[in-house]
Amino acid sequence: MRTPLCDLFGVRYPIVQTGMGYVSDPGLVAATANAGALGILAGATLGRSELDAAIARIRDLTGEPFGVNLRADAPDAADRVDLLLRHGVRVASFALAPKPELIARLKDGGVVVVPSVGARRHAEKVAAWGADAVVVQGGEGGGHTGPVPTTLLLPQVVDAVDIPVVAAGGFFDGRGLVAALAYGAAGIAMGTRFLLTSDSPVPDEVKRHYLAATLTDTVVTTALDGVPQRVLRTGFVEELRRGGPVRRLLRGVRSAAAFRGSTGTTWRAMLAEGVAMRRSRELTWGQVLLAANTPALLRAAMVDGRTDLGVLATGQVAGLVDDLPSCAELVARIMAEAEAALDRLAPGTP
Repeated sequence: MRTPLCDLFGVRYPIVQTGMGYVSDPGLVAATANAGALGILAGATLGRSELDAAIARIRDLTGEPFGVNLRADAPDAADRVDLLLRHGVRVASFALAPKPELIARLKDGGVVVVPSVGARRHAEKVAAWGADAVVVQGGEGGGHTGPVPTTLLLPQVVDAVDIPVVAAGGFFDGRGLVAALAYGAAGIAMGTRFLLTSDSPVPDEVKRHYLAATLTDTVVTTALDGVPQRVLRTGFVEELRRGGPVRRLLRGVRSAAAFRGSTGTTWRAMLAEGVAMRRSRELTWGQVLLAANTPALLRAAMVDGRTDLGVLATGQVAGLVDDLPSCAELVARIMAEAEAALDRLAPGTP
């Protein structure tokens, strides 16, 4: 069950816990790493000093390799890269494609660079720029997502690039791991499944909302930040979806002010970040303002437990998850299920 991903990341199992904002904290990352998988810290939602402290905390909790998720379009991206290099972080993951010079700087410092993509052309681009591996998320995945399901996107990307491919979107057990490997992937990445563990910092009441969900209880909407996101269908989300663009725009401005107040970010920094987002994602100014919704609304649910005032980003697999194991229990279970699945396919094969 050892794949090129294990050697690339220095882990025992080809499983990745994704860097979910306000979810993938040092405790969850370390628990995942100690279980033999790759845990990724959600660095994009942390201030620079908070990121420094979080990485140091993970070092206190585990001696295993781990990763940090960064935003390639952040105004202080270069400074954050310096933190990773100083701490000797093994993996840098990105939701948006980092520029070639940023990839080169990380690789020169011995950091493995792994962007996440939702289309073949994006995978081809980052591979040509020097990325070491790529996470490919199909439409079943949570948060920002695309329209193509994993079963179609994954083989397309595997055939297009010659770097290890990590499959994401719709994975939660060992059968899925074997299926991904059969498609040619080198491993799987999971967000929702790791969110729903006893090591996750998400409030218990919020976890209960996830556990109660069915396969049809998610919705993909642009009402949050102008870009399609998959979230749990709640009364609050439905209210946002019914609101017109002006109402959503006003909510975006209010959320931007709230986010500034909670993080201490200056208006100048937020404006600079907005300009970067507009250029990198080809957003309109209205979408840039709407994008201020996401951090504030995610934090309301994932940290404060306010499901009535926040959003619950999720993959469709929430409808198939019904328990809260520890990360150690989850990873061991997935590997046992994978071995059993392989044995059913080829009995007696070592």
